[in-house]
Amino acid sequence: MKTWDAIESHWEEMKPKILAHWSELTPDDWVAIQGDQEQLVGALQKRYGYNVERARREVEEFTKTLH
Repeated sequence: MKTWDAIESHWEEMKPKILAHWSELTPDDWVAIQGDQEQLVGALQKRYGYNVERARREVEEFTKTLH
């Protein structure tokens, strides 16, 4: 399982997996997030209408799927 630190340090390499998982993220979202977990949580709230708890849970579950 990857930690968020690993995802953040390999942000550009993670782009295909992240955008495949959350296809509603825009190029502007991608630039704004820059590997910051809380920025991703905010972008998921904005694009998917998730509340903060669900957005954090989505990020946590996604992180667990990476090996």
